[in-house]
Amino acid sequence: MKKYISGFLTFLVMIGLDQWAKMLAAETLKGSGEKKILGDVFVLQYLENHGAAFGILQGKQILLAVITGIILLAVIYLYIKTPFTRKFCIQQLMTLMLAAGAVGNMYDRIVRGYVIDFLYVKLIDFPIFNIADCYVVVAAIILAVLFGFVYSEEDLEELRYAHSKSEGKK
Repeated sequence: MKKYISGFLTFLVMIGLDQWAKMLAAETLKGSGEKKILGDVFVLQYLENHGAAFGILQGKQILLAVITGIILLAVIYLYIKTPFTRKFCIQQLMTLMLAAGAVGNMYDRIVRGYVIDFLYVKLIDFPIFNIADCYVVVAAIILAVLFGFVYSEEDLEELRYAHSKSEGKK
């Protein structure tokens, strides 16, 4: 049970950081244009995103909430079924990060009706994003690397075995 409590607290801290940053962005950036951090390379710029990544699915809040909910359930399932061993600690952290990013943006969509974005790589005109987006992208990339290149067949078998073992206890 202790492992789940520490994971849940980590998850809450990540969501808290995301929400705090969004609140700060709304208070300091809304209506003020951009604030240069690294010249014309990286700036802070307030944006209310009524869609998903890159502004797709504008105004489709219910659909986005359903999709996020399904992804969140899959991530929680993966977290619960993964053995709490040193070998899988990065995977555990990345699943928490992925879930925190999903929940952070889903919270915004449900409560505000939009997601607050404020990080902008102006040099390459990359879409404006936020901390929760960073969580999702970084976690997804690291999980893909872990499953695609780092974990051996034995590691994946251990994951399957842990899953079967937990299913047998029900």
